[in-house]
Amino acid sequence: MALSTRQLEARLERVEKELAALKAKLSGKAAKPWYEEIVGCFKGDEAFAEITRLGRLIRQGKIKG
Repeated sequence: MALSTRQLEARLERVEKELAALKAKLSGKAAKPWYEEIVGCFKGDEAFAEITRLGRLIRQGKIKG
């Protein structure tokens, strides 16, 4: 089915509007750095606290990794 020039222009205009809306939506999300989105996700996690504690001891040379 062949589309007329007018139909193609209308379709292209619709696609361009949708693309602009998607870009605007994505750009708002990308404005915040990724690391700010995960800050605090391990708060209160006992396993993560233990990993952090052991890592600190390894860096300080108090235990061997």
